[in-house]
Amino acid sequence: MTESNDLLETVEHETGDAPTCSVIWLHGLGADGNDFAPIVPQLVRPHWPALRFVFPHAPVRAVTINNGVRMRAWYDILDMNLAQRADEAGVDASVTQVEALIEREAARGVPASRIVLAGFSQGGAIALATAVRRPEPLAGVVALSTYLPMPGRLANERSDRAAAQPVFMAHGQFDPVVPHAGGKASAALLREWGFSVDWHDYPMAHQVCGEEIDALAAWLEPRLG
Repeated sequence: MTESNDLLETVEHETGDAPTCSVIWLHGLGADGNDFAPIVPQLVRPHWPALRFVFPHAPVRAVTINNGVRMRAWYDILDMNLAQRADEAGVDASVTQVEALIEREAARGVPASRIVLAGFSQGGAIALATAVRRPEPLAGVVALSTYLPMPGRLANERSDRAAAQPVFMAHGQFDPVVPHAGGKASAALLREWGFSVDWHDYPMAHQVCGEEIDALAAWLEPRLG
């Protein structure tokens, strides 16, 4: 796959006929859309309405921090320091591609108010970068083991209406990839901007745990259930 604004290839899973809500879930560096598909049975509650889960594949690009090896990535990683980590042009391109997926859900009958945008690690960074600039709020934003990229730029580019979107953030206390302190700092900044952020952390590394998924299901209940 090349880097472009074409509609991303996706893996989709519907929990019932004629879904009325959608969850767009962005994977982490080097993974693909299949990575989080197995989480659906653990996350979804039987009484929820029919949902469409959309798991897009990130474009394949060279990743500087990995010696230029090409892999699926939402943006190039220039440095391990969070302040200089994200390639801004790559972030912007991926936000555009995610917005196209949101528009496709609207065309399929699911408005923004019934769409949750979720992501893990790099995918979570794109979810947050997308959300803070949206003039039309989504039902919610889920950011796992991640951080807000380009905070200086986004402080100027954020939409006044974006803060209406509730945010669920969760992070490993021993995360060696995205430091726990970086995730907490991003949550604090989002709160300064008026976002309601539900923060959770767990004694784990750069991963997802069952307790976290249960907490996420409880958070999703009033938004999708």
